[in-house]
Amino acid sequence: MSTLVECVPNFSEGRDKARVDAILEAMKMDGVYLLDREMDADHNRCVITLVGEREPIQEAAIRGVGKAAELIDLNKHQGAHPRMGAADVVPFIPIDGVTIEDCVAMARHVGEQIWKRYQIPVYLYEAAATTPERQNLENIRRGQFEGIRADIATNPARKPDFGEPRVHPTAGATVVGARKFLIAYNVFLNTPDVEIAKKIAKAVRFSTGGMRFVKGAGFLVRGQAQVSMNLTDFEQTPIHRVFEMVKREAARYGVMPVSSEIVGLIPKKALEAAAEWFLQVENFDSSLILENRLAAVMGGKMAVGGLRAGVEPFVEQLAAPTATPGGGSAAAASGAMAAGLATMVASMSRGKKAYVQYERELSEAIARLAQLREELKAAIDADAESYNAVMKAYKQAKESANADGIIDSALKQATRVPLSVAERAREVARIAERLQPITNPTMKSDLTTALALARAAIEGSLANVEINLESIKDAAFAAGIRKKAEAVKA
Repeated sequence: MSTLVECVPNFSEGRDKARVDAILEAMKMDGVYLLDREMDADHNRCVITLVGEREPIQEAAIRGVGKAAELIDLNKHQGAHPRMGAADVVPFIPIDGVTIEDCVAMARHVGEQIWKRYQIPVYLYEAAATTPERQNLENIRRGQFEGIRADIATNPARKPDFGEPRVHPTAGATVVGARKFLIAYNVFLNTPDVEIAKKIAKAVRFSTGGMRFVKGAGFLVRGQAQVSMNLTDFEQTPIHRVFEMVKREAARYGVMPVSSEIVGLIPKKALEAAAEWFLQVENFDSSLILENRLAAVMGGKMAVGGLRAGVEPFVEQLAAPTATPGGGSAAAASGAMAAGLATMVASMSRGKKAYVQYERELSEAIARLAQLREELKAAIDADAESYNAVMKAYKQAKESANADGIIDSALKQATRVPLSVAERAREVARIAERLQPITNPTMKSDLTTALALARAAIEGSLANVEINLESIKDAAFAAGIRKKAEAVKA
């Protein structure tokens, strides 16, 4: 099974290109690819975006930290952005074939190796955090390099997760973690008054009463006040809403945004959502984008025309005399189609005069269905992969003293995947039911089909859950899963 992980290390160097080049050179490895590099002289910071297989990308990150420690002296470093390490923060993000839990394990391995090899203390953050206080990077980095250096030996709250309670004399300390995809988004204002940017950041960020999944601070960058933000879940707090809130807050102080910038990369879905928001296209859907439609219909080749081309390869794979893809993948696909149909019905009613009173409900349904659709599509492959992992476990067990443990571990994952499909399909069904009285009645048959598909997804997924539970020896786990399965049926 292939794995794809993103790593976005931030280094405290944004002015010396030769140093950044040397750090990049140190991270070069087979199976690791450079997607982007951003250098900012005012922040004196660079952001590197790498993607690669699980094993080599860990080693690449470790080597990058080591090279940064050789080249960057925080005693001489100055910049607008807060920092505590030469390699300041190293997050791992799951892309394909890995979970956030896998990335947590990677973060812990990388953190341990950074201390062992370079004597740089490491703190774990976000999903990898060992205490709730360390989930937020701001809390760990408070006081920056100088403050931590003065405090680390005497304050128990500053004790690193890996290493002794002392900073590296020049490289400081590094924060390593696992998180979802983050958008680094900055908005420039038409004023040099950085205090205004700080006030706007305070209003926007979640920690001081602002928008969920937004972190923010105000800086002076290239003579302009900048609201610098991290959007930690762009699907729940989309970038267009953040921009609108910054714009409204700026107006309170008689200023306005003049431009914005993305640091690193941004998912296509985030820009599609922004296009829908700002253009107010009534029937907007990602399938209206030419390239998306081509990819869906052609599947990379001109095999058969029309809609059939998009679905035929999967149907033929189901028909093939192989164990995967099987019923679990088909159930996930059924749930995804249910979500797609419900989205279509909601989208074609939203914005119409007859349903204007239901605008909020329809928009919320569309947003949630989009997320469920993506998760169910991902589960098509995840189910097949979990089955293959079970087969591999049975083979490994023949040569292991811990045969039951190996098999149980694989079976548990093969149970969690269809359970999550059932839970998501149940939510799709509930949304479809709520849409019936507030959408165009001429599309009743589409919602009826969506409900039928969602119910098929639930029934098929729960059947897969039960058949896996029959072989699991961990009675407590099985009981917990059965309880969750019953809740889905209710």
